[in-house]
Amino acid sequence: MLTPRRFLPQLAHLQAFEAAARLGSVTAAARELNLTQSAVSRQIKALEDQLEVELFHRERQTIRLTPGGEAYARDIRDALKKISTASLNLRANPLGGTLNLAILPTFGTRWLAPRLPKFLAAHPGITLNLMTRLSVFDFRLEAMDAAIHFGTGEWSGAETALLREEQVVPACAPELKARYDFQEPADVRKAPLLHMTTRPDAWERWLRVHNVPDEHVQGMLFDQFATVAQVARSGLGVALLPVFLIEEELRTGQLVRALDLPQGGEMKSAEAYYLAWPADRAKHAPLVAFKAWILNEIQEAG
Repeated sequence: MLTPRRFLPQLAHLQAFEAAARLGSVTAAARELNLTQSAVSRQIKALEDQLEVELFHRERQTIRLTPGGEAYARDIRDALKKISTASLNLRANPLGGTLNLAILPTFGTRWLAPRLPKFLAAHPGITLNLMTRLSVFDFRLEAMDAAIHFGTGEWSGAETALLREEQVVPACAPELKARYDFQEPADVRKAPLLHMTTRPDAWERWLRVHNVPDEHVQGMLFDQFATVAQVARSGLGVALLPVFLIEEELRTGQLVRALDLPQGGEMKSAEAYYLAWPADRAKHAPLVAFKAWILNEIQEAG
């Protein structure tokens, strides 16, 4: 169904309104848009007349958004951002082969980035834009075609595909392991335990799996994997780290498995890595190609 034209204001009117709303001044908006103050005022007034709604309270030489104007400004700002992003994507790839992908920082830099040349070589018509996101977001509000996330397979309004599960292992600096001489799982509680905010109960789960009391598990808290891994390398504690993401550190000896147990006391994480996408983008050609490629890469990597 076509939207009535009265609800589709001119782009110039929306730009004038958004700039004035953001800057709190018609004069500043005029300066930013390289227009006269009267031109910006006329565009905002034309927008109000078209919508039949007052967007600003006008008090002498100042303006102040009405409650309705505040909500409208947020929505228009997001809409203008989407239009701008779409235009940039089209200019970068006129054939329309753009994939906007949200990634987890460490998974993106350590696992995905080294493999991307292979994907781009196989699909030279695709432009891949990567944006970092640490948590689940609303695809309706973010101009993303897909996202790689760690969690459950549930994402409101989206479809998902399992990429891989994860095994974590207690890891630390060689010096810290020598200092505490860990012999059995309970011994790790003698050392500082490092925690991730995205996996707040990971240590408790690990301790229970190994029949160790899990009460009063405390320690430093981190919101990014790269930081907790660096702190562990520095010898400040033991961290539960994904084995496939610390292969280089284990190989070079920057990190060691804290316990000399079978597989070093590995534990399967409660959550996993997923590729998620909005249902209405399921047939987007670059997404279809990327999904097939990454699932194959995961299978080959084992």
